Amino acid sequence: MDVRVQEEAFDLGVETSAFAARQTGMGAVVTFTGIVRDIEAGLDVMQIEHYPGMTEKALAKIASEAKERWSLGDVLVIHRHGALKADDLIMMVATAAPHRVDAFEAAEFLMDYLKSRAPFWKKEVTGAGQDWVAAKDEDEDALSRWE
Repeated sequence: MDVRVQEEAFDLGVETSAFAARQTGMGAVVTFTGIVRDIEAGLDVMQIEHYPGMTEKALAKIASEAKERWSLGDVLVIHRHGALKADDLIMMVATAAPHRVDAFEAAEFLMDYLKSRAPFWKKEVTGAGQDWVAAKDEDEDALSRWE
């Protein structure tokens, strides 16, 4: 299990290849990568804040929960913080499992958690000002299916 919270960019190809190469006896690897979306007002920067130590601990806990709920061989979670621009990679989840259903469901579980519960605070900065990103009902609804 590898959980990273980092400011620097990551290379999706390198991370995916390295994760897949570490797997033995697995029948499936699933990856998902989140990308910073532009907004109608024109995003100058998405400022992502977190509490070091607390965030990593929370992400490790949810990754461990995924390994308990599904038959997984390995989990990778990378989430960036700092100032990101539209089209920057913001996060990545990878799961490996003997069977694809476990890999897909665990990846969805982790993505839903990262979207609605992970301790990150996001501020959109545009030429017109800045606003904190509020939680969305659909993200909460997505997370409720795992209860």
